[in-house]
Amino acid sequence: MTDRSPFETDMLTLTRFVMEKGRRVKGATGELTQLLNSMLTAIKAISAAVRKAGLAHMFGIAGTVNVTGDEVKKLDVLSNSLVINMLQSSYSTCILVTEENKEAIITPKDKRGKYVVCFDPLDGSSNIDCLAPIGTIFAIYKKETDDEPSERDALQPGRNIVAAGYALYGSATLVALSTGQGVDCFMLDPGLGEFILVDRDVKIKKKGKVYSLNEGYAKYFDPAMTEYLQKKKFPE
Repeated sequence: MTDRSPFETDMLTLTRFVMEKGRRVKGATGELTQLLNSMLTAIKAISAAVRKAGLAHMFGIAGTVNVTGDEVKKLDVLSNSLVINMLQSSYSTCILVTEENKEAIITPKDKRGKYVVCFDPLDGSSNIDCLAPIGTIFAIYKKETDDEPSERDALQPGRNIVAAGYALYGSATLVALSTGQGVDCFMLDPGLGEFILVDRDVKIKKKGKVYSLNEGYAKYFDPAMTEYLQKKKFPE
């Protein structure tokens, strides 16, 4: 008989993973850990809402259009509220930039922290009604000035990102996260209500056989991007 138990007794949850990463950073205050844990709570809530959407009559549009011109779905509105409320209650954000709001959201002074979070609460929401995969995307920056928070604080280059990731709501709920030292993937165990590490230090192959891209807006792509994609689609 094998001594291996069917139940893991020392699983690496995403919460534990984030805490361990934070402990290794000299001078860390724990604020980023609080922020990421709050984002995870929002993701779990969105995952539950997505699964119940049909029964709860959450399919369909809300009757408005977002800043990118997309029709806002009912689940967009719910997901946006969940992320905003969870992040502001982490006491670690100063500015929130969401696709669903025209203006940046300034966190109230009594809940303010040092991080700027940019996110799309429910990307691909046009897939909701046909049960195709959808997700949440986020990037976190640190406010670099001591001035009152403003939209300017969110206009930073990508190299300033301190953490970024996405959640994918499909046959399972997966979170891919990077804090600057590689990308790690975690799967939501619905029984435990925790994200468990399933893939560590994920990398894209230098050369693959699959080309996958949404070219619905290809006519708006930058010419340099169009040229690059042509070379990938039709390599010489």
